[in-house]
Amino acid sequence: MGPVLQALLSLFDQPRRLLALIAAACIALLAFGLYLQHAVGLEPCPMCIVQRYLFVLVALVAAIGAALPTAAARWSGGLMALLSLTGAGVAARQSWLQWFPPEVTACGRDLFGMIESFPLRRVIPMLFRGSGDCSAVDWTFLGLSIANWSFLNFLLVAALGIGLLLRRR
Repeated sequence: MGPVLQALLSLFDQPRRLLALIAAACIALLAFGLYLQHAVGLEPCPMCIVQRYLFVLVALVAAIGAALPTAAARWSGGLMALLSLTGAGVAARQSWLQWFPPEVTACGRDLFGMIESFPLRRVIPMLFRGSGDCSAVDWTFLGLSIANWSFLNFLLVAALGIGLLLRRR
C-alpha cells in the first residue's frame, strides 16, 4: 500500500480531524469561487450558486460533526455524502451543458437586462440567483472547467462521507 493511500486511510481513524479538513477544504473552495467572482470578474450562473450553497451546507455539517463526539461522525458523513451527491448532480448537469450547449440559453440574465426589465426591488433578489451563462466555460485549469472541478470535489467529499458512514468503530 502506498504512503498516500495509507495516510488517507489513517484519517478514518480520526474522523473528527477528517471532518475538520473537509470543512476547511469546502471553505477554501468557496473562497476561491469568491476570488474568481470579485477579483477576476467571472459571473456565477444559477447552477454555480446552487453548488456554492451545497458547499456551504457540507462545510457546516462537517464542522458540526468535527465539534461533536466521534460517534456522531458517522452520521455527519452520511449527511455530507447526500449533500455532496446532490452537488455532484448539479455540477454534472452543468458540465453536460458546457459540453453540449443548448441553442437557446435559458439559464440566467445579465445585470443590465435585469435592471432594464424589472424594478430595483426585484433585481436585488435576482442578483443572488446568479446571472452568468451556465453553458459558458470562462475559466479552466488542467483542461477542466469550474463545473468539472466542482463535480470531482463533490465526488471526493461524498466518497469520504460514505467512508465515514461505513467506518467500523
